[in-house]
Amino acid sequence: MKNKWKLLLSAILVVGLLAGCGSGGGSSSGSANSGDSGKTDTGGKAQTVNLKVFIAQPRFKEQYDKYIADFIAKQKAEKNIDVKVQLEMPNADNAPQILKTRLASNDAPDVFSLHAVNEVPTFYKAGYLEDLSSQPFVDKLLDSVKPSVTYDDKVVAVPLETLSWGYLYNKQIFSDLGLTPPATLTEMKAVVEKLKENNITPFVLSYQEAWIPQLFLPLAVGALTETDNSDFVDRMYSDNGSFSEMKSMFEIIDLVNANGTDKALEVSGDDGAAAFAAGKGAMWIQGPWYAETILKSNPDLDFGVAPLPINDNPDATLINLSTSTSLAVSPTSKNKEVALDLVNYILDENDSNAFFQSLKFNPLATVHTFDSYPWVNDATEYVKAGKSYQDPRIPQAVKDEVGKGLQSYFAKQMSQEDVLNALDKAWKDFNKVNK
Repeated sequence: MKNKWKLLLSAILVVGLLAGCGSGGGSSSGSANSGDSGKTDTGGKAQTVNLKVFIAQPRFKEQYDKYIADFIAKQKAEKNIDVKVQLEMPNADNAPQILKTRLASNDAPDVFSLHAVNEVPTFYKAGYLEDLSSQPFVDKLLDSVKPSVTYDDKVVAVPLETLSWGYLYNKQIFSDLGLTPPATLTEMKAVVEKLKENNITPFVLSYQEAWIPQLFLPLAVGALTETDNSDFVDRMYSDNGSFSEMKSMFEIIDLVNANGTDKALEVSGDDGAAAFAAGKGAMWIQGPWYAETILKSNPDLDFGVAPLPINDNPDATLINLSTSTSLAVSPTSKNKEVALDLVNYILDENDSNAFFQSLKFNPLATVHTFDSYPWVNDATEYVKAGKSYQDPRIPQAVKDEVGKGLQSYFAKQMSQEDVLNALDKAWKDFNKVNK
């Protein structure tokens, strides 16, 4: 009998020891297999989260790398999460197609950039945007900015760039020649002649990237819809309009093309910024989003922003107001907690101010206390005088088409009619897909 009890006691001890070993193994296994939960394990070990971030602004890689590194340190210190960020930064020409392909193939980045005006409606209807309305950053947005990232009464992105733009001009050159920004197309022609008389090239041309010549389109359409053709955009969405109504935009396009720097189709945006910074052209059809790149080449350059004349009606010479690059979160993200932390960190109480300053972006939230830049103040004066318009809701597919079309037009491979017909087709194709 005693032997039986000894055998039974031994069996109980063995089972207990095995159970203890099994419990320890299960804990380690759980830690290893829960890498995307965004939480720490019971043993206090840091959880690893892999976050995919897609931002189509490669010229700001240095600034984003630093800010993301600060975010990673904050996550580690406050939540004991090791965040590994895979940052993808394609150029603006390729980014829209890359992103759409990723989204359509269920390979969405956790956080991705998009254009607030051009892309939010389409992306929202396709189900690609997380509702961010309850996130802490929302209450920090300025009242003038919040509507631009709101759709269907939901805030769906955190804005990065708010823009007041037309074209850039070299203030020193203008001052030396006694010139002021022209209010009409005829006055612009006079400015061009004065510059040429003094052996100064009027315009920097940089058309290697199609998104740059496409800037003519929102400038022309915005000005014309604000003055002479107010329902144009609405009619285009209803297949009841035509870009033949916008043919007059070629007057300013032709003037710029005929009086610019050489080899435009070989000059990138960064190259154009360097040329403008070096004074190789007095004006550049470009926005102040290139300020950081320009000043990196020439910190002492004094440049301003002015509205582009498109005809001889001074009421149509207006500043474009827009919110462009914004960050959204994918509803299918497996790391949504950390993705939401990142978009909130964009408007962090302590760190956002310096981040936006480093990018030369405009203040857009209550946490931004830095002074506006001189070129921002230039544009603001026009806005205060009522000489501005909201960026027209032109589909990105149409903007992509006009960029390629104007490259071909510059190369004399397409006529004005060819470009206008291509734009009509692009908008009708967009309407078919998005009915």
